Amino acid sequence: YSVFMNGMKKARIEIDRKVLADMAVHDAAAFAKIVDQVKAAMA
Repeated sequence: YSVFMNGMKKARIEIDRKVLADMAVHDAAAFAKIVDQVKAAMA
């Protein structure tokens, strides 16, 4: 979790954890795009 949140900061994505959790449940495609952006920022 902390690694992912650090990656979000590096990717300059400012979404709080509650919105992120809601997105993961209700909009998997959008959440997957965020995960891809975080992975790219951490590479």
